[in-house]
Amino acid sequence: MHLRKIIAAVLIPFTAAVLVGLVVLWPGGAPAHERTGVGFDRQTQDATVTKVVEVSCKEAGASGVPPTGDTSTAEGSSAVQQEQGTCKRATIRVDSGDDKGRTFTEIVQPDQSRQLHEGQKVVVAYEPSAPKDLQYSVTDVNRRLPLALLAGIFAVAVVVVGRLRGVMALISLAISFMVLNFFILPAILQGSNPLVVAVVGASTIMLVALYLCHGLSARTSVAVLGTLISLLLIGILGSVFIDWAALTGNTDDNTGLIHGLYPTIDMSGLLLAGIIIGSLGVLDDVTVTQTSAVWELHEANPSTGWRGLYRAGIRIGRDHIASVVNTLVLAYAGAALPLLLLFSIAQSSVGTVANSELVAEEIVRTLVGSIGLVASVPVTTALAALVVSADRTATEPALEASAAPARAGRGRRRKR
Repeated sequence: MHLRKIIAAVLIPFTAAVLVGLVVLWPGGAPAHERTGVGFDRQTQDATVTKVVEVSCKEAGASGVPPTGDTSTAEGSSAVQQEQGTCKRATIRVDSGDDKGRTFTEIVQPDQSRQLHEGQKVVVAYEPSAPKDLQYSVTDVNRRLPLALLAGIFAVAVVVVGRLRGVMALISLAISFMVLNFFILPAILQGSNPLVVAVVGASTIMLVALYLCHGLSARTSVAVLGTLISLLLIGILGSVFIDWAALTGNTDDNTGLIHGLYPTIDMSGLLLAGIIIGSLGVLDDVTVTQTSAVWELHEANPSTGWRGLYRAGIRIGRDHIASVVNTLVLAYAGAALPLLLLFSIAQSSVGTVANSELVAEEIVRTLVGSIGLVASVPVTTALAALVVSADRTATEPALEASAAPARAGRGRRRKR
């Protein structure tokens, strides 16, 4: 009971502080801005490809560079291929917005990665300042239906296998997305400190997800406390090494556009916020698993002391560490695979690749998150062992009293 009171004395003020942070930092929506027409910052509408016909690229005027016959350069080779190839003229109908029903045509070159076909659902960008016949252009394929179907299959699988826990997991996932969309992102855009916003938002997600999925109990509270300590370590290490490595967080077109639209946003703080939020999901898995393992070990042998529980739990944790760290590293490597391919094509050395800011960000993100994961295992295991072993004083007398007659009974049966 004393250990439970200590945990409550930590978590109750922490929860109150998170609620206060939500109230103080609540943004009330993202700030408005004038659209730049660049990247994702464009007006878009739904549309359908109604007709596709093949035409000569030369007649369609699709060649960007006049062909010279010289194919020794990439430009010349591409121009000749376009000039001699067969293009497609697609007719697209706008299906939403003020111009619903309006049609326009677009030429699709033979070497273009996205080929259009009749009946295809697409997304078109709208630029009101352009000439009337150039205001609309195809920007992407409409993928809502397959994505919605995949999400439905995922939800059914989680509910069928997880049952009530699966339903609770889906509800907590929905709440996590709501916190992200309605609090974290708008608050950062409003100019709040990204690190503070990430800490408050991640803490909210952690508390809701863990207690909703696993119930309000000492076991869950230990997992929450272990996650909190690990997140604190990740925040400290991330802040130190992002500053030491002089990482700006402004490394690609998307971050450059964000910085251009909202110059007051601290991009390095945004990078640290991403590390904290990205590590939270894996941390939840590790801390809950370690806590459950210690509790089950105690149920199997209630007489085991906290040192024995810790040693047994840490043996389980070592296997968990090996698999989770490998998963985290491969996940980041997979996300950065196109970038790594570019460095491989350029035949750059490992030192040159690691020193570039794009790769250095991923290295810091991966290693800081992995250190937090590794630290979460002994911390959570120790806390769980201390809490669950404290029940021995209350349960041992009852266990011994019930065990003695049973042993005596078995002895008498053997004599007969």
